[in-house]
Amino acid sequence: MDEQNFFERVYEVASQIPYGRVTSYGAIAKYLGAARSARMVGWAMNGAAAREDVPAHRVVNRVGVLTGKHHFGGTNMMQQLLENEGIEVVDNQIVDFGKVFWDPARELDIES
Repeated sequence: MDEQNFFERVYEVASQIPYGRVTSYGAIAKYLGAARSARMVGWAMNGAAAREDVPAHRVVNRVGVLTGKHHFGGTNMMQQLLENEGIEVVDNQIVDFGKVFWDPARELDIES
């Protein structure tokens, strides 16, 4: 699969993350059948912050840290967007990460 197609599949999954929930780069990669490609998902998400159809702020690292926040114009926009959805963030880390975590492998039909 070429990189552009992979990125579009990442965006398709990310666009389905519900309001008030988050997922991780690794969970998206695993869902797409590329479990070792969490970094590739991260690269895809780098460009997604500018896309209105992809809620890039809802994708964080495997322990709930806002590692992609620098792609939101160098502001705290990622945190603000999450907090607007009722997700508590302290020191760039999602509080009660397990409670707001959304696993695409459980929530979506496997299509990989």
